[in-house]
Amino acid sequence: QMAVEFLHELDVPFFKVGSGDTNNFPYLEKTAKKGRPMVISSGMQSMSTMEQVYRIVKPINRNFCFLQCTSAYPLQPEDVNLRVITAYQLAFPDIPIGYSGHETGIAISVAAVAMGAKILERHVTLDKTWKGSDHQASLEPSELAELVKAVRTVERAMGSPVKQLLPCEMACNEKLGKSIVAKVAIPEGTVLTLDMLTVKVGEPKGYSPEAIFDLVGQKTKVAIEEDETITEQAVENHAKKAKH
Repeated sequence: QMAVEFLHELDVPFFKVGSGDTNNFPYLEKTAKKGRPMVISSGMQSMSTMEQVYRIVKPINRNFCFLQCTSAYPLQPEDVNLRVITAYQLAFPDIPIGYSGHETGIAISVAAVAMGAKILERHVTLDKTWKGSDHQASLEPSELAELVKAVRTVERAMGSPVKQLLPCEMACNEKLGKSIVAKVAIPEGTVLTLDMLTVKVGEPKGYSPEAIFDLVGQKTKVAIEEDETITEQAVENHAKKAKH
């Protein structure tokens, strides 16, 4: 607890609670009372313990977060348990959830960010061959740079949850987007059935493939040749069914 006082005097921007102290509840209370943001790692702990940590810290200091962590150096992929990030997000929806990684490489840390980790902690070394197991589980400067670049790319790639045709897809859609076409020659005045219609790349563009069931039962206003696109003008009541 002397370290807390020392770091507080140094005016550090936040306190990092290492996994070994996460179940030290008096220490947590003392740290929380300093009023600084807290990053609390959860290696070696259970969900029950983390729930107790939450109940202790939250009334004292609302500005804290949990990091999913497994305390092994280096950490094997099968022991990472990234799904705990999701469990924490569900159990503690009002605080940020992050990831503290001791694995080799950057792939798992990037995956953690894709799963919603808001804070990412990795150890850094100048040489992995130096004495001490921590160096093996650390990133060298070039790997750290690669990790930062990859994380920024993933952040951009997360994008929007709204699924829609995007402007960047328009060129591909114009080239590869399909339309409903006549599978056989269809005389004027014919009531369309499904076996008269198929989907192909056609020019000009006509009805989109998803409108094929809506066209069934409609009557043609003109004769349509085999492989000819079914356009709005060729079918009665087209205005109601056209996709713009």
